[in-house]
Amino acid sequence: MMDNNPYRPRTGCPLCGVVAKALEIPINTPCSSTTSDKIEILWRDENFTAYREHANPVSSKAHVIIAFNLHVPSIYNLSSSDLPLLVNIRNLAHRLLSSLNTPSSTTTSPRVPTFPSSPLNGKTQFRIGFITSPFKDNKIPITDHLHVHAYIEPADLLGWWRGIAYTSVAWYGIDDLIAEIRETVSNNRVKSGYDNRRAPIDQIPEAGSRTGTPNGIETTKTSLSRPEHNQEGGQS
Repeated sequence: MMDNNPYRPRTGCPLCGVVAKALEIPINTPCSSTTSDKIEILWRDENFTAYREHANPVSSKAHVIIAFNLHVPSIYNLSSSDLPLLVNIRNLAHRLLSSLNTPSSTTTSPRVPTFPSSPLNGKTQFRIGFITSPFKDNKIPITDHLHVHAYIEPADLLGWWRGIAYTSVAWYGIDDLIAEIRETVSNNRVKSGYDNRRAPIDQIPEAGSRTGTPNGIETTKTSLSRPEHNQEGGQS
């Protein structure tokens, strides 16, 4: 039987390989599990797999990759129905970086991250976002499996050439993406700091829109997330 799932795993995709290796880890449980090829898995649930970037981090404090379990090619596959999914991935990034923002996180011994409930330290700078095509991080050259980079500033291991992918030329902050989809949904195009901005998402006419028929039937495509996790600010 032919598989018509457009987001099925791709042979040879490094992130699909990471997701597959994490399948034995219990879902929705903070963990620090190292696979046979020394990838440190920090979290897995129905939607995401997160691991710590040890090979080529941009920050000596912490650099985490959060990959969609589905092979989603780009941010332009997301719709307004996926806003809760984006909020959850942002919350997950904050919690993982908070758990790693300790002196012991620089050691090589495995440790189980604990998810703090207290507010984040206002002096700690977390940067969370996507590198958009056709640009890529030349040390982590994956362009067609959607994933978030989350790290603690400063990016002291970045380097100037690699740093191009982390500037406004290619970087799309997750907060900006959430805000712009919400703007489109609400038909509110007035927001401070966005005058004359040509954001990539504006080049996709249907991105963030809700569609329907005259008799009230909504035809917006469904969210990529599992139904039980499609709640904004929910499990992360």
